[in-house]
Amino acid sequence: MELNQINEQCFYFKGAVNIGYIKNEEDGILIDAGLDDSAVKKVIKQLDEKGWPLTHLFITHAHADHFGGAAYLKKKKEVKISAPELESAILTFPILEPIYLQNGNYPFKELRNKFVEGKPVTVDETCTEGPYSIGSLNVTLHNVSGHSYHMLAVQVDDVLYAADSYFDEKTLVKHNIPYIVDGTETIRSLHKLLSMDVNGAVPGHGEYEESFKDTVQKNILYHQKVEEDLLKIISREKSTSLDTVIAKLCQLRGLKIENMTSWALFRTGVCAYLKKVVEEGQVQIIFENNYLSYRRT
Repeated sequence: MELNQINEQCFYFKGAVNIGYIKNEEDGILIDAGLDDSAVKKVIKQLDEKGWPLTHLFITHAHADHFGGAAYLKKKKEVKISAPELESAILTFPILEPIYLQNGNYPFKELRNKFVEGKPVTVDETCTEGPYSIGSLNVTLHNVSGHSYHMLAVQVDDVLYAADSYFDEKTLVKHNIPYIVDGTETIRSLHKLLSMDVNGAVPGHGEYEESFKDTVQKNILYHQKVEEDLLKIISREKSTSLDTVIAKLCQLRGLKIENMTSWALFRTGVCAYLKKVVEEGQVQIIFENNYLSYRRT
């Protein structure tokens, strides 16, 4: 985890998953805690070496790669933890993530891995969009749902810790079909980012950018392309089952699902795009021969 300075009080630890850090004389606040103990141990070590404070943790959303190190952090530093209202339920009971990824069923053991089920952590305070005080530091929280149910980005003066509201191009290409839970909210949040008056942003994955709005616009275009590919698969003449839509979209985009975790993540992403096109009236839901299917309108 490489420490990068943005300004006098804003920093971030660059890794596969970024961890933000803001401080003043009294308090030091981490924004997210990484995938596991190893990531947050590196952060604690660097802060201790500098003698910088570590008093609070703000978790932007309840995906295991963003809170997996939180339980270790709380044990070692006794930090006060804040998180969005709905996300906090999953932080307290992380098994809820593999449960919802498996359509509400008790999950297969294969889905109960550190990438989708972090260690449970007690949240001290829940929060929602608007002005918010973390210790002695005043921030503004922005609802940027879409990738997760109630994800909150953190604005500190003119710096935005954007969580996973957008991705750098490398991450978009890596995941191919981005993991989202709501296609409409994803696009809404991206347009919200375009309207924000800040000097730069730190995404959950990627580099701090002053020109981050160019990357946000590329995200919008990327989602539009995935949606276009989706619509190519769904016919006006006959219905297409949900399983067929998922399989064909993955095939069209050169993906090969080989394990339960990949299946669950891609299925969720595809269904999020389907929800959007259904709500917009481009596609209708059909129940045919006991299959949940779709047809273009």
